[in-house]
Amino acid sequence: MNKHIWHRSAISVAMALALAACGGGGGSSSTDDSSSTDDSVYSLTISSSANSADSRMTCNQGADVAACDLRMYQIMVEAFVNGDDSINYNTGYGPSEHKGDLQGIIDSLDYIAGTGVNAIWLTPIFNSCKGETSDAKLEATGYFACDYFTVDPMFGDSAKLKELVDAAHDKGLYVFLDGVFGHASGIGITMDNVPSSLSGLAEPATLTSSSSTCTVSSTQTCFDYDSSDTLAFFKAVAAYYVTEYGIDGWRLDQAYQVPVSDLEAIRGAVETAAAARAADGEEWGTLGYMVGEVWSGQDYIASNGYGTSSAPGLLSNFDFPMHYGLMQAVGSETSASSNSDASALYASWNDGSVYPDFAIPNLFIGNHDIPRLGDLLQRTGRGDVDEDEYWLRHKAVFSFMAATSGPMTVYYGDEIGDQLDGFSTQVSSSTCASQGLCDDHVSRTDGRVLGVTEDSLTTNETSLKAYVKSLMDLRDDHPALAQGSLTRISDDDNVFVSRKDNGSDQILYLLNTQGTDAVVTLSTTALGDDGTLDNLLDSSDSLSASDGNYTITVPAYSGVFYQIN
Repeated sequence: MNKHIWHRSAISVAMALALAACGGGGGSSSTDDSSSTDDSVYSLTISSSANSADSRMTCNQGADVAACDLRMYQIMVEAFVNGDDSINYNTGYGPSEHKGDLQGIIDSLDYIAGTGVNAIWLTPIFNSCKGETSDAKLEATGYFACDYFTVDPMFGDSAKLKELVDAAHDKGLYVFLDGVFGHASGIGITMDNVPSSLSGLAEPATLTSSSSTCTVSSTQTCFDYDSSDTLAFFKAVAAYYVTEYGIDGWRLDQAYQVPVSDLEAIRGAVETAAAARAADGEEWGTLGYMVGEVWSGQDYIASNGYGTSSAPGLLSNFDFPMHYGLMQAVGSETSASSNSDASALYASWNDGSVYPDFAIPNLFIGNHDIPRLGDLLQRTGRGDVDEDEYWLRHKAVFSFMAATSGPMTVYYGDEIGDQLDGFSTQVSSSTCASQGLCDDHVSRTDGRVLGVTEDSLTTNETSLKAYVKSLMDLRDDHPALAQGSLTRISDDDNVFVSRKDNGSDQILYLLNTQGTDAVVTLSTTALGDDGTLDNLLDSSDSLSASDGNYTITVPAYSGVFYQIN
């Protein structure tokens, strides 16, 4: 939540320095970069693959697990959609009207399912004791709970949560809740509503002074995991919502506040509860997926999120390093350089080389704590909503996500390129909070849901949403995208060329990070095949090799997918 600044700043600066130190990706001896005499075209010749197949880039070493193809849709509950005007916060951080609730999400499920995602992640829905702390805006976020066993009455109640979970499942959507298991409201938590099935559960212990990961204050209580009561409490909370509501797992906020050995124990409780539901013949609530937010570099994520092969913590964590690489390559970010350099994809600081074999990184474009891609593009002059570049960059970023093994997360509104009008000129460090324009909450806008809050979308918004749906369907149909091994065929600065393999499903993916079209001459030796290439998003585009080479045109700021036959 709002306590992430030190992690976010550190990772952005570190990655910027790493990229600068590397001097870009250059090209390997196997790649001949030669600019065409036509300034409107970039030419790239690849005679042999720059890298061999990398099994680390499979999802969980190629295991056939549903988590690998999770396509999650993140919802900031208090900001999203007003479905019940009698229970709203009406205040909060960010520019929304802060009237979101569970009914608004239920009303929006058809739209959400129509984007091609297969899961929703809700920011915390636990009671935050509205009006009892010194910060009403923090209460609205949900990240400072006072009661882990009741639904925030400003969002709904337990019956409404169960209705939402069941309705989402009926539409084929997994449901994940947000667990804040390292800190809570500054007033502490109540044990008054512990369910009878958990009678005798002890209150978690709290810290009396700040730790390296959690600051004790009037608005924040920090939990002490040196006490066995704390671990027992959160194991019970995590399992309870699986057992009683049928949720499919958790996202853990600031997961580094919980010791990695305790993350393993909490995960074990969730997986046990999910397995029990499966044994009872339940269709849903059986996945037991958990993903951690450890906002830092990959070494810190490895040690404080994943743990080791012999002592695993969480099996999945958000891939902040690759997020920053993707933003540098195609999009834009707040702190590090954004230079359209494809070498920022799988650079030494974000290639996942330090993660254990079981790791399932979860890639994302944005979330509730950073500006939207659209806002950043406008701030850095890399495309405005009335320019083609804005929409092409969005599509390019989504295409890379679709081509990356492991789960992916879409922040609500990004599927239509949403942004806040005027953000690039209005933001000021001295007045941003009162304006709702600070970087760490500007994306908490009202949800724009066709058929619920919107009667229509613009042509560009409609086109992007349809493109995102086509990518989601592509992942659904092709296990190579969600689970395949990765072969980075080229280390070129301008065009990312890779191959994904999962059994007989073999796909060539190319991403042009530049503003000019690219013509790639790819040898059959470099590809490792000599069959036809069929464009998976354009049935009229089928390529055959000529004299041992394929000639592939990749439009500016675009990703293309070819089935290798």
